[in-house]
Amino acid sequence: MPADASRPGTGLFHRWEGLILILLVAVTTWASLGVDGFANSSNVSFLLLDVTEIALMALTMTLVIVAAEIDLSVASTLGLSCAVLGWLWNAGLPIEAIMPICLVAGALCGALNGYLVTRLGLPSLAVTIGTFALYRGLAYVILGDQAVADLPPAYTGLASATLGPIPVMTLLVALLAAGFTAILHFTSLGRAIVALGSNEEAAFFSGIRVKRIRFWLFVASGAMAALASLIFTFRYASARADNGSGLELAVIAAVLLGGVSIFGGRGTLPGVLMAVLLLGVVRNALILADVANEVLNFVTGLLLVASVLAPNLGAVWRRRSSPPLEGKSAS
Repeated sequence: MPADASRPGTGLFHRWEGLILILLVAVTTWASLGVDGFANSSNVSFLLLDVTEIALMALTMTLVIVAAEIDLSVASTLGLSCAVLGWLWNAGLPIEAIMPICLVAGALCGALNGYLVTRLGLPSLAVTIGTFALYRGLAYVILGDQAVADLPPAYTGLASATLGPIPVMTLLVALLAAGFTAILHFTSLGRAIVALGSNEEAAFFSGIRVKRIRFWLFVASGAMAALASLIFTFRYASARADNGSGLELAVIAAVLLGGVSIFGGRGTLPGVLMAVLLLGVVRNALILADVANEVLNFVTGLLLVASVLAPNLGAVWRRRSSPPLEGKSAS
């Protein structure tokens, strides 16, 4: 039987994720030796903090794409949750009451996506392109173009706090990553997600609740974007409607670069997390080298295209180079 490509330790992990690991080590070594200030402990902390929100949203995005769906609205959900936080804080609510409201708001955004996809049968690409604009527009309706900056110092300090060179938020990401890795690769739910991404019809007839799983994956994606919005807002000490603009590209680039098939049914979370770090290292090194922002966007787009093309070109090459089947019995 072929190896389950969704599990660490299989052939895919040794090939694609192994390549990502080699690239991560090579780029990090080059940056440490060739870019001034890259290896400083303060820069390492900044780098890890800089990828926090991307890593968080990539966890749930991985599950969504493995299930053969996509959520392009995550950054807009983040922005909407930031706007809700700023508006409620201006209204005088305590921050401890605002945070769960923001998480619920993000989950509701995901629930709307999930309802439109699973109950109305609309394609997730079209749905989340629409809600990408809808949620961002609603954020501006709620907060306008103002920035709410007088946030509690206890929370803004915690969002940037470090233990040595390791940010506290990185430890949160590691804890959640361990949980999501266990779910995807070592539970019946994870196997169901892979199965419905590989063959929805077969998964349905095997008893998997296809619509229910996909709906809750979108809810989880929205809730995780809201959690990322809290960290983003406290880290920059500013709640704005445009917070997180463009992060959806970085999230999807990391997921695809990490070896998750855009067609669903295949992918590993360790590969995605290594890809998040790889993109973060490349971006950080280029910033330190005074490379223009347009070049950063070009590199991110190039890696995204490469992450889609490389596995498919590799599969085509393997099919063409494999010997023809022999020894067929005569009919």
